[in-house]
Amino acid sequence: MATTPAPPAAPPKPTWDPRRQEPPFPWLRPTIRIRLTLLYGGMFLIAGIMLLSIIYLLAAQALNTGNEPLFKIVGGAQIKVTSENCPTVNTSNLSLDAFNAAISDCIDHQRQAALDNLLSRSLLALLGLAIIAFAFGYAMAGRVLSPLGRITRTARAVAGSDLSRRIELDGPDDELKELADTFDDMLERLQRAFTAQQRFVGNASHELRTPLAINRTLLEVHLSDPGAPMELQQLGKTLLATNERSEQLVEGLLLLARSDNQIVERKPVDLAEVASQAVDQVRAEAEAKGVEIRGERAVAVVQGNGVLLERIALNLVQNAVRYNVPQDGWVEVTTHVQNAQAVLVVSNTGPVVPAYEIDNLFEPFRRLRTERTGSDKGVGLGLSIVRSVARAHGGHIVAEPREGGGLVMRVTLPI
Repeated sequence: MATTPAPPAAPPKPTWDPRRQEPPFPWLRPTIRIRLTLLYGGMFLIAGIMLLSIIYLLAAQALNTGNEPLFKIVGGAQIKVTSENCPTVNTSNLSLDAFNAAISDCIDHQRQAALDNLLSRSLLALLGLAIIAFAFGYAMAGRVLSPLGRITRTARAVAGSDLSRRIELDGPDDELKELADTFDDMLERLQRAFTAQQRFVGNASHELRTPLAINRTLLEVHLSDPGAPMELQQLGKTLLATNERSEQLVEGLLLLARSDNQIVERKPVDLAEVASQAVDQVRAEAEAKGVEIRGERAVAVVQGNGVLLERIALNLVQNAVRYNVPQDGWVEVTTHVQNAQAVLVVSNTGPVVPAYEIDNLFEPFRRLRTERTGSDKGVGLGLSIVRSVARAHGGHIVAEPREGGGLVMRVTLPI
């Protein structure tokens, strides 16, 4: 009798205290709202002070430029007016009205030049401050919101069935830390619930396998007696078949409980080899039912558990053989690599499967249409185990109805 692995151990106790304590002064709590308000308010104040200072310096420079003398009075015996900024004033023999008009135009020109210079330098200063403000704001926002990235990464790891991950966020007692602590508390409860469920299934399966093994041994001993009456032998064979079905159910439940966890120890496994072994195990049953097994299997190496991956192929091939047409049926098993992923495809002839019944096939104890009990085709856990094992390896399975009847099962696993 095969040894049963020990049930999963209880999860470790959390290193943080999930019970929150109310601060003595709740209004002094450094919440995200208060921190962002102080941060961006301070940034706006500093930027405003810097902008005002720059504008003040530029305005002072513009006033100095605008107050420069426009002309000079030179000469000895004869007084002459000269100007570097107003060439028209240097012209001799100007009338008084023309001279005053030239002086007025020169003043307007110098004032406009000073204003244009002030505007251009102010725009450059504003652009530089805007760039600095955006860069500083982006850096500060990233620093404030960095705990959200940590929470997201932990949630993504948990989505991959790794319930042992915790955030354990440090820092100020704000809304993000409260969210992280609440998330950790939820993960702790979920892990304990899942562990308790797996331990229960493991213990129950172990306790059920022992009497079933004893019953099988007793029935086989009685059936080995050549002097037993025919009616007793027929009853023994019926009971033995029922007992074997119960053993399959218990083994399926135990495997389903194990495959719900993420695979920790991974080794290179060739899907082509796994599929070939599954085909060899089902070939006798397929020949007895008149079902042809075919298909080319290319090398597709993945990292995972070889026993569980073999169960994926075995369950799919067994279902494809058992749920087939009475005559001229076939099952095609192929493996290949596509888009950096290993793909196992099992397609078969068989009864027409409506598209709305595809999802129900992956539920435990569900079979095609309303068939649930009294079937010799299995215990109704095959596809549930396939989906659970595929998810534990980071992959998924997709089922599609095949035109003319039957199904196309496609299992995709990361390389």
